Amino acid sequence: MKKNILLFIIVMASVNLNAQKNKVDSLVLVLNKSVDSNRVNILNELSRTLWYYQLNTSKAYNLQALSLADSIAYKPGIAEANRCRGVILSFTHDSSAMVYLIKALNIFKDLDNKKGIAATLNNQGNVYLMQGKNSNALDVLFKALKYFNELGDREAVGAVTNQVGNVYNSLGDYAAALDYYSKALAIRRQIFDRPGTAFSLNRMGDMYFKLGKLSEAITNYKESYDISLSVGRSQNIIDAASNIGNVYKQQGKYTEALSYFNTSLKEQEKFYGKDSIGFSYQHIGETYLAMKNYNASLVNFQKALQIADRKKSGDAAIILQQIALVYFEKGDYTKAMENGLHSLEISQKTNNNVSIKETSLILSKLYATKGDFVNAYKYHQQYTSAKDLVLNENLNNKLASLEQSFEVKNRQTQIDLLNRDNELQQSEISRQKQQRYAFIAGIFLFAVLAVILFSSNRHKQKTNLALEKAYTDLMSAQKQLIQSEKMASLGELTAGIAHEIQNPLNFVNNFSEVSNELIDEMNIELDKGDINEAKAIAADVKQNLEKINHHGKRADAIVKGMLQHSQTSTGTKEPTDINKLADEYLRLSYQGLRAKDKSFNATMIPIAIGTDFDESIGSINIIPQDIGRVLLNLFNNSFYAVQKKQMEAASKGLPTFEKLATLYEPTVSVSTKKMGDKIFISVKDNGNGIPQKILDKIFQPFFTTKPTGQGTGLGLSLSYDITKAHGGEIKVESKESEGSEFIIQLPVV
Repeated sequence: MKKNILLFIIVMASVNLNAQKNKVDSLVLVLNKSVDSNRVNILNELSRTLWYYQLNTSKAYNLQALSLADSIAYKPGIAEANRCRGVILSFTHDSSAMVYLIKALNIFKDLDNKKGIAATLNNQGNVYLMQGKNSNALDVLFKALKYFNELGDREAVGAVTNQVGNVYNSLGDYAAALDYYSKALAIRRQIFDRPGTAFSLNRMGDMYFKLGKLSEAITNYKESYDISLSVGRSQNIIDAASNIGNVYKQQGKYTEALSYFNTSLKEQEKFYGKDSIGFSYQHIGETYLAMKNYNASLVNFQKALQIADRKKSGDAAIILQQIALVYFEKGDYTKAMENGLHSLEISQKTNNNVSIKETSLILSKLYATKGDFVNAYKYHQQYTSAKDLVLNENLNNKLASLEQSFEVKNRQTQIDLLNRDNELQQSEISRQKQQRYAFIAGIFLFAVLAVILFSSNRHKQKTNLALEKAYTDLMSAQKQLIQSEKMASLGELTAGIAHEIQNPLNFVNNFSEVSNELIDEMNIELDKGDINEAKAIAADVKQNLEKINHHGKRADAIVKGMLQHSQTSTGTKEPTDINKLADEYLRLSYQGLRAKDKSFNATMIPIAIGTDFDESIGSINIIPQDIGRVLLNLFNNSFYAVQKKQMEAASKGLPTFEKLATLYEPTVSVSTKKMGDKIFISVKDNGNGIPQKILDKIFQPFFTTKPTGQGTGLGLSLSYDITKAHGGEIKVESKESEGSEFIIQLPVV
C-alpha cells in the first residue's frame, strides 16, 4: 500500500513539474515573439509563475518587466511589475517591499483595477504581518477579502482567509487562528487548490504543535508534505519537512528528524541559495547534540556559523553558544570558554538577552568546573539578571499581543454592530414603505432581533473566554516572575554569606601558616636542647590551634546557616529568635552590598548600622525562611536608598567624600519591640524617602521605583503577602529627602 502511495506521489510530482515547465516554456516562446505591452504582461506572468519555484529567475524576469514598462509608460504593466517586486522582496524579508506595494496600489486605484487592488492589499497584509503590525495587516486583509468576494475569486478568498489566520497566530490567539485556517482549508479543498491546501495544512500543524498536540501536528504536516512533493512547490516542501523534523526531534526520533531536516536543507539550498541554509544546519546540529554525536554536531554548527559570518547575522551569537556547549560536553573546556566568551561579546553588543542568559549559564558551569568560583558566581548572577529581563520582555510582548488582539476584536465588534444597525434601519424603512405588510415585517423584525441577540450572546461568550485565557496567561507569567524574584533574593543572600565566610577562613589560613613556622622553630630549639624554649613555642602552637578551632567552628556555623537559608520553605512555623534572625540578615545584606559593588568599599562613606532589640521577646512561631526573605528585601531596599543618596550628593559638585561625610552620614537600623500580644520590627534608613504620590502603590505587584533591570516590582509585594500569611501587617512611614521606616507587625503565637 505504502509503495503504491509513494508511486502515486512521484507520478503526480512529475506531472505537476512537467506542467509547470510546459507553462514556462510556452510563455518564453510567446515572449520571444512579443513586443511592448504584451512583452511586459508575459514577463510579469513569468515572474509570478516562478516566484514559488525559482526565486532568482523570477527576480530576473521582474527586473526586465519593470524596466520595459517604465520605458514605454505602460501603467498596468508598471503597477503589476511593482507588485511582483514587492512580493519577491517580501520572500527575503526585505524592508523595501512595502515601498513597491504602495506604488503598485496607487496605480491600480488610478486605473480602478479591482483585481490588482485586492491582490496588492493581500500582499501588503503579508508585509505588515512580518513587521509585527497585526492591526494594519487585518485592516488591509479584510478589504482584500471584500474585493475578492465581489470578484468571485475563490482561490484568492482561500489565500486571504489563511493570511487572516496567520495574523491571529501572531497575536497568540490560537483558537481564532485555527478557525480561519480551517475555513481556508475547506475552500482550498473544495476548489482543488493543492498548493494552497498544503500551506493551510502546514499552518494547522503549527497550531497543534504549539498546543502540544504532536500526533495531530504530525498528521497535518505529513499530508502537507506529500501534497507539496506532488506539486513540486519548494517553499511548502521546505516548510513541511522542517516542521516534521522538529516534531520527531521533540519525540526523540532523531534518525527520522535528521532525514527530514536534510530534505529541507537540500530544497532550501536549491530555492534560496547557499546563504539561506544556516537554520537547517543548526537544526541538524541540535539533533546530533541530542544524540550525543558531538563531532557531527560540531561540523553542522560550524557550517551554520560560516553562513552567519558571511551574512553578518546576529545568529552567530546563538551558534557560538551551541558550539561552546558541544565543547563543554566533550570536555574541551578551553575551546568551550573561547566560543562562550565570543558569543557573550556579540550578544551584549546586540542586546540579545536570551543568548546572554544561555551563554552566561554555560560560562558559569565552565568556571565552576575549573574551580574558579568567583567568576562562576559572577556569570551566574549575569544569568539570573538576563533571565529576569527575558521574563519581563516575554510578559511585555504577551501583554502587547493581548492588547492588540482585544483592539482587533473590539474593532471587528464595532463593524458588526454598525452592519447590524444598518440592517435594522433598512428593515424599518421597508416597514414604513409597505404598511400593508406590517404584520409580516413585524415578524421579520422579531426574527432579525432574535438572530442579533443570539449572535451578541455568542460574541459575549467568546469575549469572556478570551478574557479568561488572558487572565490565565498573566497569572502564569506572574508566577514565573515571583519565582525569579525569590531566586534573585537568594543570590543576594549568597553574596553576603560568601563575603561573611571569608573572615574566619582568613584567620584559619593565617594561624595555620604561623603555626607551621612555629613548629620549625620548635624543632630547631629541640635540636639545640633548649627544652624550655621549645615548650614555650609549643604553648603558642596550642593557642593558635585553639584559635583555628574557634574560627573553623564559626565558618561551620555560617555554612550551616547558608544551607538552612537556601532550603525551600516547608511552610511550617517553628520557634525562632526574631532578634537573632534580624541581626543575621542585616549583616548578610550589608556584606552582600559590599560584595556586589566593589567601588562602594573604596569610595563610599561606610554606612552606619544600628540595632535596638527588645530582649524580652524570646522566640516566636514563624516560618524563618519566609520572614527572612521579608527582612532581606527591606534591608536591601534601605541600603540601596542610602547608597543612592550618597551618589546623588557626590554628583552635585562636592569635592570629596570626606566633605560629604560632614553633611550626610548614611544610616540603616533595625529595632524590635514587644507590645501586648504583638511584635514590632522596624527597618529604618535616612535615604531620600518615598514620594507621597506613589506611597500607596509600593506594595502593588510589578510597581518599582528602580531603573529598568534593577528591580521587578515584586519584592515588596511578596513581603506584603508573606506578612499577611503570618497574620501580620506591614506599614511604611516616609518623608521625602529624610528617609523611610518600614514596620512589620507580627502576632505572638
